[in-house]
Amino acid sequence: MTGPTGAGRRLAGTPDPMHHWAGSAGVTIAGDSWGDPEGPLVLLQHGGGQTRHAWKGAGESLGAAGYHAVAFDARGHGDSTWAPDGLYGQDPMVEDLRCVIAALGGKRPVLVGASMGGGTSLVALGEDRVDATALVLVDIGPRIEPEGAAKIQAFMNQKPDGFESLDEVAQAIANYQPHRSRVRNLDGLAKNVRLGEDGRYHWHWDPRFRTGHRDFEARRIRLEACARNLKLPTLLVRGGLSDVLSEEGAQAFLEMCPHSEYVNVTGAGHMVAGDRNDIFADAVIEFLGRTVPVHGQPVALAHETHPHHEGPIGDVLDVP
Repeated sequence: MTGPTGAGRRLAGTPDPMHHWAGSAGVTIAGDSWGDPEGPLVLLQHGGGQTRHAWKGAGESLGAAGYHAVAFDARGHGDSTWAPDGLYGQDPMVEDLRCVIAALGGKRPVLVGASMGGGTSLVALGEDRVDATALVLVDIGPRIEPEGAAKIQAFMNQKPDGFESLDEVAQAIANYQPHRSRVRNLDGLAKNVRLGEDGRYHWHWDPRFRTGHRDFEARRIRLEACARNLKLPTLLVRGGLSDVLSEEGAQAFLEMCPHSEYVNVTGAGHMVAGDRNDIFADAVIEFLGRTVPVHGQPVALAHETHPHHEGPIGDVLDVP
């Protein structure tokens, strides 16, 4: 099946998308939004294996600061439909991004991308396929650590036949993210899994997404060229505990894009926004307050409007 029901039925308590837009090649994109639609548009793109729900805390903070924050599920993820042709590379995702921008009126957006979403943003801007006002890359760059990427792949490839219970899902997540407390309220996991016809719980993405071939060397060469082409205001945010983007990888990006700014969030892993949403949102809002200000409105920092928000514990999955 090509729709999001291909992995089974949605669990009770899963929030319905606020919006649906036509993506490319027959895909439908689902999304949520916060803030004033007349404010500067900020598009939030999650990492591989995640959903739009990973951005809820950041989206609320950006909306409170006067921005129009929009987070959407990538093709094959969450409530967006599965690709009929099974294609989940950067090029189809860039085309989906272009479709969403057009559906939102063609405004020049700020692109905020975590891992896979950052790669999509970097290609879209570095190859002049999208015109944006600013770029925020979250724990991603052209040069990533093979060990960290392999750890993610191993996590995503476990239990291909599904989990017996939500408790088993929670334990798998806790094993992957030992620096986070194990989730006690299993209701929050509903957004990240579906109940299959076999009675087992499956992740909220098309299984074909994790089986596609990834040429990391070709990816590095392409993203390095894109990084050198960037001309717009750029912020790189790294999780200090990340095993995917090392400090050396971050510094390499800063050399390729010397006008970019850099924030290292200590105590956060690869899922920066989920680990330390307060610090992450403040850093992004401060950057945008200088580069893409909300005219006529003071910029409120996230900690002034929202307390620390750990984010949905299930939104920990990612593929660079």
